[in-house]
Amino acid sequence: MTKKLATFAGGCFWCMVQPFDSLPGIEKVVSGYTGGHTENPTYQEVARGGTGHTEAVQITFDPELMSYEELVGIYWRQTDPTDAMGQFADRGDAYRPVIFYHDDQQKEVAQQSKAALESSGRFSDSIVTQIEPVQTFYAAEDSHQDFYQKNREHYQRYSRGSGRLTFIEQNWKD
Repeated sequence: MTKKLATFAGGCFWCMVQPFDSLPGIEKVVSGYTGGHTENPTYQEVARGGTGHTEAVQITFDPELMSYEELVGIYWRQTDPTDAMGQFADRGDAYRPVIFYHDDQQKEVAQQSKAALESSGRFSDSIVTQIEPVQTFYAAEDSHQDFYQKNREHYQRYSRGSGRLTFIEQNWKD
């Protein structure tokens, strides 16, 4: 079976791994950087700004067990799609929400899903998540991989303290 890739940016990549990590059909979820102009950027360089990169996760999945459409649906529920300037406590381009597509089919699915969310009336503000072609993806340093498993307490404090969990609970209940 041919594996596929999905790449999503939704703020701090620590918080974008766990929602996908243990789902059927997910082979791996890698934290990293994409969308910029600096080769092999470091965490410090991306966080400081100027590389053009966005923190993202790249998911390897089996489309026979988990569709791209399902992944996009899960993605929306991890983000504030009305905030173009970052996500929750993380501000700036490195934390902007983006669905990075790998082919025309993914682009179409992402655009249709965004249009459906916009017309649903769930949010009073416009849906501003960008849909862009994927660029070179650079895996983040080992200390950032599977952060939610390696540093459970820190991860839980961060995801609650950043405002992410409260937003999800208030806006994505169903």
